[in-house]
Amino acid sequence: MDHGEISLSEREFSRIKSRVYAVAGISLSDAKRTLVISRLSKIVRGLGLTSFDAYVDLLERGGTAQDSQNFVNALTTNLTRFYREDHHFEHLRSHVGGLIAHKPRGTRLRIWSAGCSTGQEPYTIGLDLLAAFPELKRWDFKILATDIDTAVLAKAARGIYPDSELSGLTPERQRLFEGAEDGGLQIPAAARELVSFKPLNLIGPWPMKGPFDAIFCRNVAIYFDKPTQGEMFGRLGKMLAPEAFLYIGHSENLGAGGGDFRLVGKTIYQSRLALGKREAA
Repeated sequence: MDHGEISLSEREFSRIKSRVYAVAGISLSDAKRTLVISRLSKIVRGLGLTSFDAYVDLLERGGTAQDSQNFVNALTTNLTRFYREDHHFEHLRSHVGGLIAHKPRGTRLRIWSAGCSTGQEPYTIGLDLLAAFPELKRWDFKILATDIDTAVLAKAARGIYPDSELSGLTPERQRLFEGAEDGGLQIPAAARELVSFKPLNLIGPWPMKGPFDAIFCRNVAIYFDKPTQGEMFGRLGKMLAPEAFLYIGHSENLGAGGGDFRLVGKTIYQSRLALGKREAA
């Protein structure tokens, strides 16, 4: 086949779908068949194998942890940009402004970017909040950024992006970025130092401790089936502080987990569980 692609039988496709669902919760539709062939063929050939059956056999019976990670990395899609869905950041500024108005200097502030991809989302959070509230430099303010794809996390941690990332941003927002020594854009140190990038499989254990004052989990649930979505959103609700917020993608809904939340804005939710904690206190 062209580009060194390997033929994929229905049986092999079924095995791959079952494998990625089991290890990452990702539900591949039949429409993803071409994507699977194009993204995995190079890996299969690189391992000296000639079929997808042999590749899945390797993953199941003798592959390394890196082999398993490469498999997941290849089948995840990373589409993001700075200030994506701007109404979320407007709402977050209002929320954090309220916290600042009612809490003493040095208060703990924690935000989680779940499914952070190459880092534009958590860096936007840091840049935007520091620009709006310089006093946050004196707070215990940290941003956790997680993704299952270790390759995109490595790019995110560098904090360097091409100039094209500024396309569509206002001049005021463009001035928040610095020029990198070798060209492109550099996230300023003040924002980089706020963010900790960690690998995390959202269907596995969550070692971090909450509560979080805001959680961004946008365009992640679309890769899961309804039961997995419901379970994940339920777990996210338990990680929120009282009066905290969950931000999801414009094409997503809470589905089976919706009963644990109340809608407060377009794709913006508060956890009923977290509100219950406050009322019981």
